[in-house]
Amino acid sequence: MNKLYDKNELHFSLVWIGLYVVLLSVGDSISAFIGIPKLVTALICIILTAFLYLWIHKNNLEEKYGLCKLKGEPKQYLYFIPLLLLVSVNLWWGINHNLSLLEIVFFVLSMLCVGFLEEVIFRGFLFKAICQTNENRAIIISGVTFGFGHIVNLLNGRDVFSTLLQICYAVAIGILFTIIFYKGKSLWPCIITHSAINSLSFLNQNQLTMQRHIAVSVFLCVVSIGYTVYILKKNR
Repeated sequence: MNKLYDKNELHFSLVWIGLYVVLLSVGDSISAFIGIPKLVTALICIILTAFLYLWIHKNNLEEKYGLCKLKGEPKQYLYFIPLLLLVSVNLWWGINHNLSLLEIVFFVLSMLCVGFLEEVIFRGFLFKAICQTNENRAIIISGVTFGFGHIVNLLNGRDVFSTLLQICYAVAIGILFTIIFYKGKSLWPCIITHSAINSLSFLNQNQLTMQRHIAVSVFLCVVSIGYTVYILKKNR
């Protein structure tokens, strides 16, 4: 792993993106076959999270990949209140009460780890690798790659329209998270927000109308783009 990293950080990040997508897809498939959603996926996510965190710590890369304190005052980021707005969308139309405790535990465990893994891989590895040559290009590629990565949800049975909406707001959120990391040097606000959004998505009422899907997507895009512009102006 260290040899690949030292040789080419971009190739290193791409390998991790591919490995992450394949392993989680396999985990979801095996979990569905067993009949316990996210059982194997949660185990895979926990192992990957522990491995990546220990590798980063062992190589003293916490500062580089944002596993450190925020640089600057929280008020420069509006105390991250807009991030709470992003998290809130999964509670707009109630909570699904027809879930077993086991389903909730495995899903939340996997989603907490997914928040960490995707932020480290896309905002950490990929962004930092491209940032060595062009910072603006790195911001765009990191956000767009993260957003379009959600196209794999089509393999899990999600309809095309919902997936396209998800890609749109995921790109906006991806760019916002990259800006937060770029300006604040810390990934923790992004990791916490990402994990919260993913975890709460399981608890909401899944059967949303097309109008509600559109409303949520527009809201997420507007808040993400507006907050991105604010941070760029405030933290020049």
